[in-house]
Amino acid sequence: MSDQEIEDEIRFAGVPDSMQRLWTPHRIAYIHGEDKPADASSVECPFCRAPKKDDEESLIVHRGETAFVVMNLYPYNTGHLLVCPYRHVASYIDLTEEETREVAELTQQAIRTITRVSKPQGFNLGMNQGNVAGAGIAAHLHQHVVPRWLGDANFLPIIARTKAVPELLSKTREMLANAWADSQKGQ
Repeated sequence: MSDQEIEDEIRFAGVPDSMQRLWTPHRIAYIHGEDKPADASSVECPFCRAPKKDDEESLIVHRGETAFVVMNLYPYNTGHLLVCPYRHVASYIDLTEEETREVAELTQQAIRTITRVSKPQGFNLGMNQGNVAGAGIAAHLHQHVVPRWLGDANFLPIIARTKAVPELLSKTREMLANAWADSQKGQ
């Protein structure tokens, strides 16, 4: 290999290409499991700690009697909410009647609020019970409310384990919390 070929090869490593990069450094803690509780106790549980903080810091959108609504810190899409009972409980069948009713009602209100703010074309709803089912925090039940738009799924999450979320969580929380409060006045 000539000196010019070696120099060209070295220079190539620093030459900008046409690929766009999406940096999501906040997700590395999730990927490495740093934010996961060390055990199943409520002391370690982020869903037990969140209601003890103010709404903006913990990204809580709404507080009910037995359950609350919080932004997902690692959203699949903009507006991805979690409906959580306050009580540290892992299984849906262990919820009280009041908790079951409020989780369902808050899920419905979350859909109405996200629809008013962001006008999604659909939703994914679900609970993953147990680590084997995909629960990131299996010890504390939570209902996912994920708004969906045509074309929001592409190769990036599959190939690069990266999702483009075009809005800051704090801004989305503020809009949803305000819309939630406005809709409560109208009921």
